[in-house]
Amino acid sequence: MERRTFLAGASGLLMAAAPPSKQVVLGVIGSGGRGTFVMKIFQSHAELKIGAICDVYEPNLEQAISLAVKGGSRPKAYRHYKELLADKNIQAVLIATPEHWHYQMVMDAISAGKDIYIEKPLCRTPEEGVALVKAAEESRCVIQVGMQRRSYDLFLAAREVVASGTLGRVRMVRSWWLNNSLSTAPATKLDGRLDWEQWQGPTEHRPFDPNRFRNWREYSEYSGGIVADQGAHVFDGIHLLMKAGFPLAVNSSAGRVHKDKVDTPESVVVIAEYPEDFLAVFTINYAAMHYKPRNDQLNQLDGDQARLDIGREDFQVYHQGNDEPVISQHSELGFSHATDLHVANFLDCVQTRQEPTAPVRLGFQAALVIQMANMALKQGRRLRWNAQTRKVES
Repeated sequence: MERRTFLAGASGLLMAAAPPSKQVVLGVIGSGGRGTFVMKIFQSHAELKIGAICDVYEPNLEQAISLAVKGGSRPKAYRHYKELLADKNIQAVLIATPEHWHYQMVMDAISAGKDIYIEKPLCRTPEEGVALVKAAEESRCVIQVGMQRRSYDLFLAAREVVASGTLGRVRMVRSWWLNNSLSTAPATKLDGRLDWEQWQGPTEHRPFDPNRFRNWREYSEYSGGIVADQGAHVFDGIHLLMKAGFPLAVNSSAGRVHKDKVDTPESVVVIAEYPEDFLAVFTINYAAMHYKPRNDQLNQLDGDQARLDIGREDFQVYHQGNDEPVISQHSELGFSHATDLHVANFLDCVQTRQEPTAPVRLGFQAALVIQMANMALKQGRRLRWNAQTRKVES
């Protein structure tokens, strides 16, 4: 793999030029804020060419194409993702659409033989997750789920601290994420043409509503809510640090919804039980105050000998009865560096055909916890995961 020369810089990872034989042609499906952010990280790799972009919202499509023009090469514009998947020049796809499209687009991309970088959460139901794991195992596609902590040097270093036994026995992990979404005014108009019927896709088709398009995470028809959006990251990080598998059981509680016409709560507590003999408690509150991004999230691993606190850019280890950390590490490049590393890992695996750091089975493992949490909220009871039947049970 001598084709890469890594240079850490303020703009990310810059690569030495790659020969044409190692060029990867990428298609982008979903070019909103996150899609264009990750697309630009892909584009920073010399061996990567943006070959096509698909979006059903014209302003997003036009902006992404203008950002992707490079060296006189202009990507093709598509307005239906299946047409992009049929493009034989496209080797890999970045899927960064709203959550309700993830399952079908990944399945169709596998059928088309494309390598796939799919943003999290991987899917919306346990049944979708089981089907995706099976399809991925039966395919030859390289599939990376966008849970970048799996590639992040800070989290990998913390995992080694846990594995060394420094913390003793960890029987509880406590995590929180704080922000505020209540001050955001509902969207009442769009800046350009949207193919509303196609955007709704597999969900119930409703009259056009700009707010459903702009703030889709607040509607259960399109997502698992903010608890799923951020919880997939948090629980995957816990699984990584604790070397944990699928949960045994999940329960949850939530506050009421405080915004009109939406149906996902801002404040949720999730408790997951694991066969590795620990509990994971995740508290998300998007009715709190705003924090600087580097301080809005924390995970605390409570061992009987020491505690590990890890956020976005730092971790510390505190010994029993000691207020000063005995181990401390800071990420000089910051949390955005995690996505750089995750994209680089995916591109390495596209070339080598090895398994990436966040394959489909791990993406489902993280998504399942949140799916069960939302199911527990609706049913008002603790739910169990049957690993043999791969079904949720009461």
